[in-house]
Amino acid sequence: MHTATETNLFPDNPCANALTELALNMRWSWNHSADELWNELDAGLWELTGNPWVMLQTVSREKLRTVTSDARFQEKLGRLLQAKRQHERTPGWFQKEYAKPPLTAVAYFSLEFMLSDALPIYSGGLGNVAGDQLKAASDLGVPVIGVSLLYQVGYFRQHIDAEGRQQAIYPFNDPGQLPIRPVRQTNGEWLRIAVEMPGPKLWPRTWEVEVGRTKLYLLDTNDPANLPEYRGITSELYGGGPELRISQERVLGIGGWRLLRALGINAEVCHLNEGHAAFVVLERARSYMAETQQPFDLALKVTRAGNLFTTHTPVAAGFDRFAPELVDQYFRGYAQETLGVSMRELLALGRQNPDDASEPFSMAYLAMRGSGAINGVSRLHGEVSRRIFQILFPRWPQAEVPVGHVTNGVHAPIWDSVEADELWTAACGKDRWIGDLARIEDNLAQPTAAQLWAMRTSARKSLVEYVRKRLSRQMARIGASAEEIGKIGQTFDPNTLTLGFARRFATYKRPNLLLHDPDRLRAILANKKRPVQLILAGKAHPQDALGQEMIRQWIEFIRHTPARSQAVFLSDYDMGVTEHLIQGVDLWLNTPRRPWEACGTSGMKVLVNGGLNLSVLDGWWAEAYSPGVGWALGDGQEHGDDPAGDAAEADRLYTLLEHEVIPEFYDRDESGIPARWIHRMRESMGCLTPAFSANRAVREYTEKHYIPLATAYRQRSSDGNKAAIDLLKWAQGLRVLWPKLRFGPLRIEVEGDRTLFDVQVYLDELDRDAIRVELYADAVEGGEPIRQEMMRGESLIAAGNAYHYSASVPASRPSGDFTPRIIPCHPDAFIPLESAQILWYR
Repeated sequence: MHTATETNLFPDNPCANALTELALNMRWSWNHSADELWNELDAGLWELTGNPWVMLQTVSREKLRTVTSDARFQEKLGRLLQAKRQHERTPGWFQKEYAKPPLTAVAYFSLEFMLSDALPIYSGGLGNVAGDQLKAASDLGVPVIGVSLLYQVGYFRQHIDAEGRQQAIYPFNDPGQLPIRPVRQTNGEWLRIAVEMPGPKLWPRTWEVEVGRTKLYLLDTNDPANLPEYRGITSELYGGGPELRISQERVLGIGGWRLLRALGINAEVCHLNEGHAAFVVLERARSYMAETQQPFDLALKVTRAGNLFTTHTPVAAGFDRFAPELVDQYFRGYAQETLGVSMRELLALGRQNPDDASEPFSMAYLAMRGSGAINGVSRLHGEVSRRIFQILFPRWPQAEVPVGHVTNGVHAPIWDSVEADELWTAACGKDRWIGDLARIEDNLAQPTAAQLWAMRTSARKSLVEYVRKRLSRQMARIGASAEEIGKIGQTFDPNTLTLGFARRFATYKRPNLLLHDPDRLRAILANKKRPVQLILAGKAHPQDALGQEMIRQWIEFIRHTPARSQAVFLSDYDMGVTEHLIQGVDLWLNTPRRPWEACGTSGMKVLVNGGLNLSVLDGWWAEAYSPGVGWALGDGQEHGDDPAGDAAEADRLYTLLEHEVIPEFYDRDESGIPARWIHRMRESMGCLTPAFSANRAVREYTEKHYIPLATAYRQRSSDGNKAAIDLLKWAQGLRVLWPKLRFGPLRIEVEGDRTLFDVQVYLDELDRDAIRVELYADAVEGGEPIRQEMMRGESLIAAGNAYHYSASVPASRPSGDFTPRIIPCHPDAFIPLESAQILWYR
């Protein structure tokens, strides 16, 4: 048995140890009931760090004794501790919905998790999704367990120098200051997991993070027990070259699965959050081989049924790909000695063409070939992903490429402001985000327009105060004079329409689209009657020179504009900056180049706070937008990087601001309330907040993927692997006999309002139940394709294994729209994911 080390820093202070129990569970990051305690302990340190665990190790023992001796403090602490323990015992949505749990564990693998700035092991969107889904799973009682890496420096921190240039800073993550605990064996030894490398073995050590009712496990190679070159594997998130990346992904996938097995966690479902984790496909199969003494092909057939691959990438070039020589260096021994397969067979799992020895190894292809389901992260991204992966399913229509979608959502409790939380609680109750969200929209009709506007006014005022304070610190760092810093007190107005734009600065996100016509933008900001203020933030990757130049251009604009007090760029965009921005802005801007925004969750975060969106019709906004909830940019088409298209969208952006957004915000009734703005705000909050919440996303994953995949895995692994053995034989037979399939003549007749199709099919030696004959027609006018099964009729005389297949369809469509085809058929197979053969009549 393995357990996290009990932390007892204060053997003579039970109250302080109770505080430790609260501080080491990340639930404090979204359940703010203990904030008052941390503030009372040391208000300045709490504001600076937002990390209760650091505070407990930093404040003096005398101060701690004094505070924890107060009867009122003790009483409040006792209530919080009781509430925490009661929450952990109380059944969640999952337990209430499923009296007999259909799964016991989902292992969620991600290269990053954004839980809090107290644990800086994230970069951006991917970690945001992973962290928010883990928190929502805890709220709902869904048994999800996270697996990731502990980075020594995480992602870089940003400083903007006096010339407006981005400087990358890499502060060290001291494990002793992070809200994590070592996982130890029963004999007290640190739990280390063996991972084979070229050369001596690597022994990552293990840390545990409590996240409400669930856990996140982190692997860490920075251990003196490892070689110096191994210790640096978990040095930096998204840093280094291909060797560092393949090493990190090996530790995540192979080491991560071994860690779960060492902990006694038998996960039926393994969720790969991007292709970075794809090596877990191999290790899960290897583990099954060792347990059942089965060969690799059968083990993969069994275990893939319980694997889910979520892709976040909108372009094929965005997937991790490794040179064959590098894969050979790191995996030859693992393939041949551990999996019992050749390097050619292993490399084929990550290639479009197994016979092309020069083709790189794609982690996305490995993930797809090792999973039972694949999904994109928005409806549009599902379509884009089907286009990307169609190369693996030749001759299949794009609409049938096996990639679905589960649109991302955000964890509302961590992103809502105090003012928003109070309003939502009054309307919908304290437990509104831990159930099925059924009455959220109806209940949000209760707050009056005055209450909604008061919430927004208060949140905007808090944001202005935050901007002034942070900007003063930022300016002092670059040597600004006392006079310049003093003027920051006049920066921004709590009654002015406030726009926010905060993204990773990359060319496809077009962060400078709003800067296309600087004079027009200055006029919008400096309008005396209807002023606008703009807050920007964002990082560019340290190796992205173009992204860094776009940041410099914004800094230059702000410093040399008459409306300098109307626009600011806040450096070091992190979770804390995000929280303040999305709580206080009135309008969130997003201007990606369609369809390169796979989903985009930043705009979702403003919903719970009453903020509105003005965004390109890309990612989540392409399915969320309607005229009553915000504003849309673009025509819903793809225009590439055409400068003329950018100019047209920039002009449309200015026009929307000038003629719709700004007038609506400042058009007030006799009570001083912008009635049309409030109506739009209520619609956005009520309709979109629940629909684009992590609660909805996790419930959708559970019902659409986790439970069906767990069922499929148990079926294939039960009864001596009988179902999997049958599937393997079926698939092998298809590969051998498929080339012998052929069509005979096709006869078409029209009878009244029906068109009849009859076609001859010659099966040779193939079992007639191993295939399905269909009549297919492409979708028209946004509808669904027609897939009409053709029924087997009489056998052909003297033709052996050959039959008539027939079907009838409405004569409203021309017969030429329809084509007979043959596809594989098996009740337990994922088609075409596992068998992509297809034969068309023509």
